[in-house]
Amino acid sequence: MGSPMAVRTFLTHLESTADGTRLDARPENGMHRGLPVRAAYDLAAVRKAVSREELRLRRPDMWRYGELLPIAEHMVSLGEVMTPLLKCPRLAAALGVGSLYIKDESRLPTGSFKARGMAMAITMARAFGISRVALPSQGNAAGAAAAYAARAGLECFAFLPDDTPEVNRCEAATHGAKVFLVDGQLPECGRIVAEGVAQMGWYDLSTMREPYRLEGKKTMGFELAEQLEWTLPDVILYPTGGGTGLIGMWKAFQELACIGWLESAVLPRLYACQSSGCAPIADAFAAGEPQSTPPKDPKTIAAGLRVPKALGDFLVLAAVRASGGLALAADEQVLQRQMERVHRLEGIDLCPESAACVEILERSVKEGHIRPDETIVIFNTAAAQKYVELLRRELPRVSADRVDWAWVRSNAV
Repeated sequence: MGSPMAVRTFLTHLESTADGTRLDARPENGMHRGLPVRAAYDLAAVRKAVSREELRLRRPDMWRYGELLPIAEHMVSLGEVMTPLLKCPRLAAALGVGSLYIKDESRLPTGSFKARGMAMAITMARAFGISRVALPSQGNAAGAAAAYAARAGLECFAFLPDDTPEVNRCEAATHGAKVFLVDGQLPECGRIVAEGVAQMGWYDLSTMREPYRLEGKKTMGFELAEQLEWTLPDVILYPTGGGTGLIGMWKAFQELACIGWLESAVLPRLYACQSSGCAPIADAFAAGEPQSTPPKDPKTIAAGLRVPKALGDFLVLAAVRASGGLALAADEQVLQRQMERVHRLEGIDLCPESAACVEILERSVKEGHIRPDETIVIFNTAAAQKYVELLRRELPRVSADRVDWAWVRSNAV
């Protein structure tokens, strides 16, 4: 299982994405001039302090990268394992490509990639002496925040759109969070949380309004590089709502390049994948705009993609363009079909958000944007079981007393 870590963080400061201003790494500095900030490290010192060979001796979890994380002790953890990178030969053949992997984030605590960010955010909140946190969420983030807050002994408030998937509502509530349904969408939930900072004295965990969720999410990039022997794929397709994971991975790749751990200077082309039901980043990319405009009536079965206006949209667009990638929208009408296709071809419980990646990959291969001989990675950001509304089926019944096998053959689902 590897050995416990004996490391220290090389975090030096926070840096404004607005103008590069250097800020102390304190919770009150989560934003600067209305825009997000990012954690910065002494990368030259990291390069001297640890090697790739030493890393192999550590436990296979997200905390193994401690020198490049904002904290290296007293973690709030539920067992954030390295998630598997699964080769998908049957899906690859169906899509017309040769080398396709799915990195399955559903194996994390609470069943989604949100565990990475919330483990880090709650760890830092506790380290700063914060006792009450709050966030708006489409679902998975609330479940993760509630679980890690419970683990840390913090009070958690979550505000969800009233059509949030049932499992997500129950998950957050059963972990002890104070959950409220809002007759609006994510922006309205976010406004309530922002107002509550003064009224309720909580710490706002909203996406990109504090810098440490990003640092947890970037470990996806570290793991991917390590699992591919410090090479990187040609293409990464990532379901993009708030976009923190994509921004975080781009940051991770740059940090790995700076400490000399990557075998190639060529970084992956990033594909920000959205749904036609809510595609502000894809629309902004197509229009050549630096940031997005909220759609008027966003609707999608992929709840995590229903983010009308991401605070870090300009960072997503900048990363996609710098990588030579694309921001595209999948047809909303095919998301469930593509999700079930992966279930049946590979046995991987793909979520509807990641189904957008499958549709966009298939289209991009046909249009020549992605070559069949390239190495491609899709991120599965959550477990399909969290979307019971999409999985419900009316199943045929048989009598326990007498089975009509001809009827069974003709009625098998």
